[in-house]
Amino acid sequence: MGVLAFLVLPLLLFGISGIIYIYREVVRLMSKSAVRNKVVVITDAISGLGKECSRVFHAGGARLVLCGKSWEKLEALHDALISVADPSVTFTPKLVLLDISDITCVQDVAKEILDSYGCVDVLINNASMKVKGPVQSVTLDLDKKIMDANYFGPITVTKAILPDMISRRTGQIVLVNTIQGKIGVPFRAAYAASKHAAQGFFDCLRAEVEEFDVSVSTVSPTFIRSYHVQHEPGNWEASIWKFFFRKLAYGAHPVEVAEEVLRTVSRKKQEVMMANPIPKAAVYVRTFFPELFFAVVACGVKEKQRLEEEK
Repeated sequence: MGVLAFLVLPLLLFGISGIIYIYREVVRLMSKSAVRNKVVVITDAISGLGKECSRVFHAGGARLVLCGKSWEKLEALHDALISVADPSVTFTPKLVLLDISDITCVQDVAKEILDSYGCVDVLINNASMKVKGPVQSVTLDLDKKIMDANYFGPITVTKAILPDMISRRTGQIVLVNTIQGKIGVPFRAAYAASKHAAQGFFDCLRAEVEEFDVSVSTVSPTFIRSYHVQHEPGNWEASIWKFFFRKLAYGAHPVEVAEEVLRTVSRKKQEVMMANPIPKAAVYVRTFFPELFFAVVACGVKEKQRLEEEK
């Protein structure tokens, strides 16, 4: 009996692994087919995540509108997509020059997109701006720039595209946010405030446009790491706060987040939180045990200050 169990267990594990693999491949193929021929607008397409979203949606046969503030980088992205594309199942992306923090030009850009394709099926609000530092050292002008990029930019684009979706009674709006739209992280006050504002706006919008069959989705990773991340010795990696919020040490990779955005669009998920159990637990602790959460945050700040003093 013991020998039989020894032989059966590896076969069982192998079989389960095979089923999981097949399931994931089926989901991936279904996700791609769900965006075929759809007009998909991606803001800040020249960022790390923007490039990966462009890649997966282009491979899925979407009619892409790639927005970015650098024409040279947009052209480079365009050439990279075309060079590996199958022209029989893909469409040539449209490039649009757009600085998401300059909200005065958004209406013109939205009109240009609608004039080109007649509609927008999916809007992916990806643009973001970060700042790190104590509250007293961040200027009010910088606070405003963060709000323009992370809050007013996405909602302005959304408001420009939304009437078309409502009139057609179809469409999906995706906000790539962050877990800092749920909980505040010290030394990122302006960034967290802008992400909280965006989260609140799109939560309200979701309820308002449901009757028009327009879907609103938010995808919130802990944070999105760069392609090449080097560990920095001597910082406060060992602190309780850093441990509390890191996602597999360095956050979610852009490829991972882009694939989740594609799944979110195909399944019309309302909210996705990409984090390991500890950050997810932090959100619930903040809600149900706020005093404990604040105590942990305070410990992290004190430890950071102690480590800096020891340098």
